[in-house]
Amino acid sequence: MATLPHSPAALTGPKASDLLRSSTSVASGIPLRTLGRAQLAGSSSKARDLSIVAKVRKVKKHEYPWPDDPDPNVKGGVLSHLSHFKPMKERPKPVTLDFEKPLVDLERKIIDVRKMANDTGLDFTDQIVSLENKYQQALKDLYTHLTPIQRVNIARHPNRPTFLDHVFSITEKFVELHGDRAGYDDPAIVTGIGTIDGKRYMFMGHQKGRNTKENIMRNFGMPTPHGYRKALRMMYYADHHGFPIITFIDTPGAFADLKSEELGQGEAIAHNLRTMFGLKVPIISIVIGEGGSGGALAIGCSNKLLMLENAVFYVASPEACAAILWKTAKASPKAAEKLKITANELCKLQICDGIIPEPLGGAHADPSWTSQQIKKAINESMNELTKLDTENLLKHRNLKFRKLGGFQEGIAIEPKRKVNMKKKEEFVSGKIPVMELETEVDKVKKQIFKAMESSPGTKPSELALDEMITKLKREVDLEFSEAINSIGLGDRISMLRDEFRKSNSEQQLMHPSLMDKIEKLKNEFDQGLSTAPNFGNLKYKLDMLNEFSKVKSISEKNNKAQELKQEMNKKLKEIIMGRPERKEKIEELKAEIQRLRASGIENPDRETKERIARMKREIDVELANDLKSLGFDVEVVKPSAKEVGDEQVSLPELKAKVETLKEETNKKIEDAINSPDIKNMFQLLKVEVAKAGTTPDAATRSKIESLENQIKQRVAASVSSPDLKEKHVQLSEEVSKTVESLGGSDGSFEVADQNNNGSPHDDSMVKFNYRANRV
Repeated sequence: MATLPHSPAALTGPKASDLLRSSTSVASGIPLRTLGRAQLAGSSSKARDLSIVAKVRKVKKHEYPWPDDPDPNVKGGVLSHLSHFKPMKERPKPVTLDFEKPLVDLERKIIDVRKMANDTGLDFTDQIVSLENKYQQALKDLYTHLTPIQRVNIARHPNRPTFLDHVFSITEKFVELHGDRAGYDDPAIVTGIGTIDGKRYMFMGHQKGRNTKENIMRNFGMPTPHGYRKALRMMYYADHHGFPIITFIDTPGAFADLKSEELGQGEAIAHNLRTMFGLKVPIISIVIGEGGSGGALAIGCSNKLLMLENAVFYVASPEACAAILWKTAKASPKAAEKLKITANELCKLQICDGIIPEPLGGAHADPSWTSQQIKKAINESMNELTKLDTENLLKHRNLKFRKLGGFQEGIAIEPKRKVNMKKKEEFVSGKIPVMELETEVDKVKKQIFKAMESSPGTKPSELALDEMITKLKREVDLEFSEAINSIGLGDRISMLRDEFRKSNSEQQLMHPSLMDKIEKLKNEFDQGLSTAPNFGNLKYKLDMLNEFSKVKSISEKNNKAQELKQEMNKKLKEIIMGRPERKEKIEELKAEIQRLRASGIENPDRETKERIARMKREIDVELANDLKSLGFDVEVVKPSAKEVGDEQVSLPELKAKVETLKEETNKKIEDAINSPDIKNMFQLLKVEVAKAGTTPDAATRSKIESLENQIKQRVAASVSSPDLKEKHVQLSEEVSKTVESLGGSDGSFEVADQNNNGSPHDDSMVKFNYRANRV
């Protein structure tokens, strides 16, 4: 057998043959080495000069997916070393938002002062510290009072950490999984398996770019249907293996182009929504930037939805909403406020389940700290959800979405009142101009006159009258307030009002000094009111108010008088005609008078006169008693001199007159005592008596006696009216005549001081027992 000598043309090395060994022919599957030997053996000697040369490119071999002993000191970290997502070689350029420009100015000042200190060698430590404190305070004030549109701008910040930035910070191991198994791997959605504290999770989220090149490659974080189908495949994978799912939302929305619509963008989103409600593993969604419309919701149907502090979640962007509703994108700040898209507002609506804090300046100010806060929130939520069994987990996810936007009609629900809830402030408009007020006043006057002319008995329109009086009262109050402030008494009145309220709350008598202050302030106000700039308007409005109030009072009195008249006529008819015996007396009296007239007797005898007078008095007394029993005030009409001389007054009637005068006098005394002036005097008297004690000094005793005399004089003046004096004189004459007619022998009727022609209610008869009412 012929042997094959060694060819002078050797291969480059054993490594090349090893690599070539793996390459086989499609037709026969014969190794290249065997094929080469057969050709060499059957060829001529000329073919012995043939040599096979192969160059193998040196490649970096990876132990996929993970090495057994990874080097923790590898550049960029183990995750970055094994992933296509590498740290940026260049630091991102700082981007200043419009509302952050004041902070940039302060930062430039700090840099300039430091540069000046380095150049001159002078000590500017105090100035630098002051500027830094001012910068920190301004930063805190700015980022704790952000408007919704400002939070939208922060969520869209070019340097904001992306999904993979957070994943590489919170996981110990992460393996990215690619493809939807239907022909495409959408880079806008990234999926993979990672571990947090030794527990495996399925991660999926929207991935934006960190620069223009990456944004173009990632399609600016807007997925196509392939991306959602890739996420759907990983959901099934996680559900099969029991991996909890964590989704990160950061997209302006699904990619809306013709190709995506042809591939079934809506169907892919709807399929994801339906599938996520049936997954038997816990799901947590975290909005790290902006979550727009269905593109965000396609991976957002979870048990818990968490949001970073400056993230936003909306059904339409503020610019799109403003263009639809206000026809201009410039109204986006207003639209952002009305849409309720911030984390705080969504928590109030129970759409968001928790807020993850961000550092001052946003997540891009300290990405590592933000990632650790996300990791902490994930661990807390997963510890809560993993305690639920499958049935309760699905029920929990279902109820989270079923409660959104639910309203029940027909049931009154009390608002939730907080401890420090501020009361709703009533809107108080300004004063009505005088010209406008005059027009309204003239209009109401014309209505009143028109109503009175059409029918004199018609009362004016109460509704228009009441509205005008209410409006005038409010105007007068505003004018008084303005006048008080203009003459400089506003603060003093407020202080005095507080003192008065305090004295009333302690249930004590008003101190004399407080009364003096009130009186003094009242006098100052009366004197200075005419000097107020708005005195003319105040006087005009006050006169109008008094005029309309008088019209209303007259109208009410007329109405009341008409009602009383009708009621009295009805009662009198019942009293007179309702009792047969009284009716008989009246008929008998009428018959007697008619008999005298028919007989032509002009001057009847004394007995007939007395009988007629007696019948009249009996009827009058009965009517008076019946009217008093019904609540009517019966006033005794003064008889003429002829009637007094001709008619004798019976003893019971005289006693009734005395009782009536006594009651009237007592009422006058009671009204006088209950008047405000005398009440204040009584209070002062009680205070002085309480201070004096059992051994008052001369000054106190003199003051007490002075107050007593003043009270006596006031009460005596009230009962010394001409009307009472006249009634007393008339009653005295009647008593004298009755006593004379009886011969002074009837001991059942006794009149005191009948020889005294003056008033029986002089100063000496007024007594007060103030010591029995000591405080």
